[in-house]
Amino acid sequence: MRNIYQDVTDKIVTALDQGVAPWIKPWSSNGSTDVAHHQPYPINAITQRPYSGINLPLLWAEARLQGFTQDRWLTFNQAKKAGGHIRKGEHSTLAVLYKPMEREEQTESGQPVLDENGQPKVAHFGILRTHFLFNIEQTEGLETLNETLIETEPSDPFFPNAAAESLLRSSGANIIHRFADEAFYHPIRDLIQLPTKAQFHDQGGYYATALHELTHWTGHHSRLQREGVTTPCPFGSPGYAFEELIAEMGAAFLCAYAGIRGELRHEGYIDSWLGLLKADNRAIFRASGQARCASEYVLNLEQQRKQTVMDDSRCMNDGA
Repeated sequence: MRNIYQDVTDKIVTALDQGVAPWIKPWSSNGSTDVAHHQPYPINAITQRPYSGINLPLLWAEARLQGFTQDRWLTFNQAKKAGGHIRKGEHSTLAVLYKPMEREEQTESGQPVLDENGQPKVAHFGILRTHFLFNIEQTEGLETLNETLIETEPSDPFFPNAAAESLLRSSGANIIHRFADEAFYHPIRDLIQLPTKAQFHDQGGYYATALHELTHWTGHHSRLQREGVTTPCPFGSPGYAFEELIAEMGAAFLCAYAGIRGELRHEGYIDSWLGLLKADNRAIFRASGQARCASEYVLNLEQQRKQTVMDDSRCMNDGA
């Protein structure tokens, strides 16, 4: 029986061995920083449904390694049903289907296990299955689906990205800027320190760094209570590498949401990540799951702030 965890880990390790951090989105969609007009995550070219979880680094890594410029994928059968086909000689990309399941717990004699209220206890678990995708650029006969991306001129390097600024502002995090050569999150002081914006080479670098530290911030004991933040590990340890992996992936997810194309701060960590993933083939699944929780926490804070603004505006109009 194939080990899906090992297959996925091998794909990520291959990308890291080639110097590619697979959680970094390799393109800028349509060049827009307007969240309403760009697709942040890989999607199915037929159903338009976005992929999530571990499939994000898997598909992003393959796109970077193969030089694909689009983030739309489909299966062999989907291409065929749509009237096209996969180009001869093309190779598929591994993806994972996670199906949540549940069943009532039972004793060895087959009797239901009851909780304190006398109700049957339910065990929740998931089934992993592999399936294989092709990028839209690997197809023929699907020209109507193969849209041409509109490239735009890069904006001013330090022109504020409204979506990213909204995420940072909505978080309520204590963020200070100092002319310094380091960026960090301090758990005890619950403080994010960043270099000044003028010190960054471009807009993407600034926001990638800020969102990396904001992902660390979500792990505070008053928020998601993530072990790598509540109990900091020594630099170079597996625990330290794991928390940095979460922060990198969480920042990448938020950068994709905001339409930011920026290299993250991964160069110095590749060796430690390789060691971590080679030693534990489930580490990447845990890291991507916690990164997703962190990014969703930040996005939920933004939605709450927007809802509060709308409610306040409605109250003012009602009272006028």
